[in-house]
Amino acid sequence: MLQRVITAIVGLLVFVPFVVYGDWPFVLFVMLMVSVGLYEVLRMKRVSLLSFPGILSLTLLWVIYIDQFLYSILSYIPLTFSEMVYVFIFILLIYSVLVKNEFNFEDCAFTLLSVAYIGIGLAYFIETRLAGLEFILFALLIIWLTDSGAYFFGKYLGKRKLWPEISPKKTVAGFVGGIFSALTIAVIFQLIYPIHDQMFVIMLVAILASILAQIGDLVESALKRTFKVKDSGTLLPGHGGVLDRFDSLIFMLPFLHFIQFI
Repeated sequence: MLQRVITAIVGLLVFVPFVVYGDWPFVLFVMLMVSVGLYEVLRMKRVSLLSFPGILSLTLLWVIYIDQFLYSILSYIPLTFSEMVYVFIFILLIYSVLVKNEFNFEDCAFTLLSVAYIGIGLAYFIETRLAGLEFILFALLIIWLTDSGAYFFGKYLGKRKLWPEISPKKTVAGFVGGIFSALTIAVIFQLIYPIHDQMFVIMLVAILASILAQIGDLVESALKRTFKVKDSGTLLPGHGGVLDRFDSLIFMLPFLHFIQFI
């Protein structure tokens, strides 16, 4: 527990200045997180980031992020975005033939989905920060209070398991407690720093966002269980890897944009 707390404090000291400052340092910070997250996912499938598919995947991610948030790269490439993705798939499939199915069709699909899962999900992290510091703070507080509430309610009140086949430690009480905690902090945030005209909307968004955050956590748990790994990585002692910490954001942040709350 002490190690977990120390890691959280150190992580916040590093993380918060990038979030507050925003701009290109924040974009580069998210790109670093995305790169580590991609490494963690590919490693589960035993695909090295330094292999040809790994380098190709990372290159695609960087091109997308740099073009969208830093500098227009695609304007110099005579391809649409969808055409560029298809070229990526085309090259991976050719590679699978050249290596005689040591890297097969399933690996190609897994690699492409990994790029979309990590890359698109965390791209909304940047989009949220660009919308305003208040929105990213609101989203992070929802995530943190959902996580903390689920932990404490689950630990002291949890008896009935939520989904033991996917995540044995999660309980129904923890799930409900996470939602209650997120709702509480959302109301407090709205009273101190209003970000919407109606409190009812804030409450509804908080409930749905908390549910999506916990589903994102369950999705990553299912992924780890499929590949029989405890944590996605070891970068954050006591917390696992980057994906273990940001899996909830990958699901929750796009949702906030889809419903046009941000």
